[in-house]
Amino acid sequence: MYRVMIIDDERAIRGLLKSSVAWDQLDMQVVGEAESGIEAINTIDEFRPHIAFVDIKMPFMDGIEFSKLAIKRYPLLKIIVLTAFNEFEYARQCIGIGITEFLVKPINHKEIQTALEKIKKDLDKAAPDLTDEEAEPALSTTAEKIKEYLRLNYTSPDLNLASTAMAFGFNANYLSRMFKAEAGISFGDYLFARRMEKAIEYAQKKMLMYQAAEKVGIPDPNYFGRCFKKHTGKSYSEYIK
Repeated sequence: MYRVMIIDDERAIRGLLKSSVAWDQLDMQVVGEAESGIEAINTIDEFRPHIAFVDIKMPFMDGIEFSKLAIKRYPLLKIIVLTAFNEFEYARQCIGIGITEFLVKPINHKEIQTALEKIKKDLDKAAPDLTDEEAEPALSTTAEKIKEYLRLNYTSPDLNLASTAMAFGFNANYLSRMFKAEAGISFGDYLFARRMEKAIEYAQKKMLMYQAAEKVGIPDPNYFGRCFKKHTGKSYSEYIK
């Protein structure tokens, strides 16, 4: 059964879409909804939709920005953009980023049905590819991408939960919960461990403490020293000896 997500800041539109379609007959199910692009991008990994209805104009993150992020994460995602007539030229910006269909508000049952029937045919043809994509775990994959991001950027003193969440288009609280659930370790503990692993390597090379501190993204030598002792049980100078 194909999963559908509805993203629109108008409750009435979300209700209309849910109630005006015989979803079972199309082998589809509405699995989630969101009031904004930000809320949607923070929950899309939970719902893993095959189809998303997306309003073009939403606060904080509009439909175009959401679509860019969502399609980058899920290349096979079918997106139906909802737009007012006077926004249609604006909506045309979506054409180059993989938008499947446009529906002009006020939308009606026939237009929705026609768009979904067309998309269903495309999804049925792509069924083997969809199966392959779903066999890959999306959350654990995201957690691995975040780990790799931390391994590559741990040298920056500005690297933290908030900056990482922004880089991935997530809410910081959501990223924190997701990373802990998938990685089995908190974001902060993983970053700390990564920095201390590199600090030990530098200590083994007899590097001066202030230099090692800068290289692992903790430029305050005193704080770095406390972190190092907490992790190893020895001070930096003791470890070198």
